Amino acid sequence: ELYLEEISDRIIEVDIECQTDAFLDRPPTPLFIPAKTGKDVATQIEEGELFDFDVEVKPILEVLIGKTVEQALLEVMEEEELAQLWARQRAYAELRNAELAEVQRLEEQDRRYREEKERRRVQHMQMLQKQKETTEKIAARAFAQRYLADLIPSVFNNLRESGFFYDPIERDIETEFLPWLMTEVEETLERKILGRIVLDSLICSVVEKRLDAFSHQPLSDQALA
Repeated sequence: ELYLEEISDRIIEVDIECQTDAFLDRPPTPLFIPAKTGKDVATQIEEGELFDFDVEVKPILEVLIGKTVEQALLEVMEEEELAQLWARQRAYAELRNAELAEVQRLEEQDRRYREEKERRRVQHMQMLQKQKETTEKIAARAFAQRYLADLIPSVFNNLRESGFFYDPIERDIETEFLPWLMTEVEETLERKILGRIVLDSLICSVVEKRLDAFSHQPLSDQALA
């Protein structure tokens, strides 16, 4: 092939604009009137030749009057019917308003009954709750009294044995007098022991000196002899 052609599904489109004059308004088409043909003629009719108006008009007047009266009667009947309908509507509206007022009164009464019932129920529940709390308090108090009846003596005994309850004189003697007495006795014993130690040391020194004196005296006597 001498030329290559690109295959594409979409055809290339190009927008081109062209300036044209505006269309002029077309005048309305004139009414078609055919051309007049023939000759104008006239006919003279004398009075009474075609019909008698007074005689011929009676059926038409009777029909018109009958239709008018019939239409008037229909309108009157419609007005009466409308008046009855309006009266019934007013009666129905009054009855409906009365029924609505009665329904509202009954609903208000029922609401008051429900509120009063709920208030009474709440009061009854509060009373039952208070009774229950009072009963529990009484039972707890009785149990506590019964439990404490045996607990208090044992607690007092334990406290007394532990030294929380004591005789002031005995406690004073134990805490003040006896420690002072023991201190004084210990000091007296220490002084006595110290005196004995000093006395023993003096005795020991005297005895040692006497022993030394007695042990050296014979030697001096032998020297004199």
